[in-house]
Amino acid sequence: MDLHLRGKSVLITGASKGIGLATAESFAAEGCTLHLTARSADALETAKINLSQKYSVTVHTHPLDLSKSENIIALANKAPNVDIVINNAGEVPSGPIESLSEDDWRRGYDLKLFGYIFLTREMYARMKARRSGVIINDIGNSGENWDANYIAGSTGNAALMAFTKALGGQSLDYGVRVVGVNPGPVETDRMIKINKRRALDLWGDETRHVELRAKYPGGRPASSQEVADLMVFLASPRAAYITGSIVTIDGGISARGSIIKESAFGSP
Repeated sequence: MDLHLRGKSVLITGASKGIGLATAESFAAEGCTLHLTARSADALETAKINLSQKYSVTVHTHPLDLSKSENIIALANKAPNVDIVINNAGEVPSGPIESLSEDDWRRGYDLKLFGYIFLTREMYARMKARRSGVIINDIGNSGENWDANYIAGSTGNAALMAFTKALGGQSLDYGVRVVGVNPGPVETDRMIKINKRRALDLWGDETRHVELRAKYPGGRPASSQEVADLMVFLASPRAAYITGSIVTIDGGISARGSIIKESAFGSP
């Protein structure tokens, strides 16, 4: 299927690894120009070399900490005319409310919750002015499967779901689409870190984290590539009437709440 994305420009945050890097590769395979941002300049440079050589596309890198508002504004000024924005950067601390300090909450929200909101604010204004563009927020299924053992993530993701629906509900009037994606467990370093914390909370032994996989649908988490391919489709003209929606990709976890309560599944 031709997704009609060749020649489009895409800004991807958190693009140095995991879902962000997989998404960069999927867009590169479609012939898109890439603007990649993350904190690690070295990891971004490696991604640039690999993607530009493999797919013969132009790749720009922007090593920035997007928990800082001035960096968000600088990024928007460096890539003001991109066609697609993928908000993906962020890591909200795992754990129950008793284990999280105020700094844990604020640090996690500055990057993911407020990072998504403020970069969207900057890029949406530009897209609205030219009456075209797509913004996709990679959120996480804990925003719809509230998890007391990932309480900061559940709360922040629920807020991002509401933000996406509110803005996306009117954005098509201005030629812009705003869509959310809710992955469940995904095979990333982030998932392993979260599951180690859960195994520690459940059994007092983080090495038992692999046992949590047995309860995943199909006995496995999603791959980063599966999430990436969904976002590329949603960003394409093939999905031109999808906006203000949240698409969940979790193997059905959100449809069977009993395993959520039993094993405290969540998302990035």
